[in-house]
Amino acid sequence: MKSLWYRIFIVLFILVFALPLVGVDAAQAAPKYTAVNVVLSTDITPQILSTLGKYGKVLDKLVEIDSLTMKALTSKISTIEALPFVVAVSPDAVRNGSPVDTVPVADFSNGLSTWDMDAINVTDFGFDNRQVEYDGTGVYVAVLDTGLVDSWRQYFPEERIAEDYAIAFGGGGGEVGFVSSQPEKWQHDQNSHGTHVTSTILGYSLGGTPINGVAPMATVIPVKVLNQNGSGWSSVVARGITYVADLKAGPLKDYPVVINMSLGGPALDAMEEAAIIYALDQGVIIVASAGNEGEAGMGYPGAYAPVISVAASGWKGEWPVVNNKVNRNWWNNTNVAEPTNPADFYIVDFSSRELPGQDLDVAAPGTWVVGPYQVNSGQLSYYFLGGTSMASPHVAGIVALMAQKDPAINANDAEVILEGSAIALAPGCLSVNGPSGVPIEYCWGADATGSGLATADGALNYMELNP
Repeated sequence: MKSLWYRIFIVLFILVFALPLVGVDAAQAAPKYTAVNVVLSTDITPQILSTLGKYGKVLDKLVEIDSLTMKALTSKISTIEALPFVVAVSPDAVRNGSPVDTVPVADFSNGLSTWDMDAINVTDFGFDNRQVEYDGTGVYVAVLDTGLVDSWRQYFPEERIAEDYAIAFGGGGGEVGFVSSQPEKWQHDQNSHGTHVTSTILGYSLGGTPINGVAPMATVIPVKVLNQNGSGWSSVVARGITYVADLKAGPLKDYPVVINMSLGGPALDAMEEAAIIYALDQGVIIVASAGNEGEAGMGYPGAYAPVISVAASGWKGEWPVVNNKVNRNWWNNTNVAEPTNPADFYIVDFSSRELPGQDLDVAAPGTWVVGPYQVNSGQLSYYFLGGTSMASPHVAGIVALMAQKDPAINANDAEVILEGSAIALAPGCLSVNGPSGVPIEYCWGADATGSGLATADGALNYMELNP
């Protein structure tokens, strides 16, 4: 008979060594799940939900575009793709870009010109000098971005922000899947990206000095789809696009609606594509940044053909040296020569180039653009920012002017007009001063320019000549 101590030893061995090993094997054998976006070919029905439930858990439904998110068994994703009612299955794709005193003026139409407004021929040097007769009146521009900072009322007139329609969406991505709306979060952004983008469209108050915008009388709808560090997920972007499309189909059916998306990622998610198609069908015009990946290619949704995509251009007059000293106020006290000479402009090296299968449309100012950008919450500050994120709202603003001129304009018409009126920018190189006054050479090819430099007067005149 075995001794008592021998039995105790066997029990301890099992507890200390054998059971943990069983636990490891069990963990390794546990089923793996992947969060995916699923686009259907038909309406979402209880029967479809029941079928999909066999392969995972449905987390969120976007009925307008027959799409849903689910936590699916990784081993069953190919089975889900093969279901007769499934169009596409894709992983959620990454997307990267308290009120105080109000601004005392209703708009910035007579505000100070900046180099970028001059470059697209919205303004000329100095104050009170708009060069186009349109200002965006009656047009809504939805800015799908990070929302606005708490102190937005010190930068923008309250009349120009559609608070009733402003909204924030969050969640999505990874194992979360469910997209939700957070009340008032749209106006508590800590990133400032969306505030800077909005300032290009509307103009802004620079410590009491009005700075002109592309469409200063347009109405901006802040739609927060990026989180506080400026990144997010395609499922959330799709929710934002669909929300704006529903506004256009409902309370804003009698108004032109433009979407600006200064964001993107390396792949087009099927749910995001479905949302874009849905929005276009409602009459929304979508403008997006081309991306900041240089030779690596464009980002999505900008690279998707029905979206008007924008590359980042710069100007040879940046950081001029006068009397051996860099003029640091050049951005608002130097004049961009008229008529627009393409030899005065370049494409910045970070601006994404067009790869096969991608669609780059036009270029607009995307270097050294000044606007409100807060690094300390509640403390007003202004920064130069560069990127196709800054270029995109210049074109969204031009589209707002076009939509004011012709409220029936659609996305295809807008793209044709912008491309037909763009000033061709041939491949080449240009030496331009950096902030220290030392020249930097920029070179670009035909894959970097799209149809060329977009201008407001050119687009509006094109509409006159091609009714």
